[in-house]
Amino acid sequence: MRNRLLVPSLLLLCVSAIGHAGQAETFGPYAVHYNTFNTNLLTPDVARAYSIQRSASRALLNIAVIRHDDETMGTPVRARVSATATNLAGQRRDLNMREIRDQDAIYYIGSFGISNEETLNFRISVQPLGQTEAHEFSFRQQFYTR
Repeated sequence: MRNRLLVPSLLLLCVSAIGHAGQAETFGPYAVHYNTFNTNLLTPDVARAYSIQRSASRALLNIAVIRHDDETMGTPVRARVSATATNLAGQRRDLNMREIRDQDAIYYIGSFGISNEETLNFRISVQPLGQTEAHEFSFRQQFYTR
């Protein structure tokens, strides 16, 4: 039951963010879709099922790695995912990324504390399993807690 709650919630949030900001990074036959959002946007059931603290002062990084080629169009793949967030004062946070699997869906999530109007610079490393090299990219996000 818990996976039936999370996957639609994360898909909705991911699609919403991707549609709004086009947050995807492509390398070779892979696309990394990513977004961040305040955890208070999760339903209480989803947050409880995955031990995610719902709060306006907490956010979640959500990453999905998709393989796009002639044979495996749009197939989610497992990967080694690491992430850090650094605020404008140079304070770095290492995010503990957890893998979430449900049937054909694979997500990597990590939660972290935020302050109102805080801007974080994220550095992401994604290495699809079976690949020898990781792909790294960065993005910036400002958060609001009110």
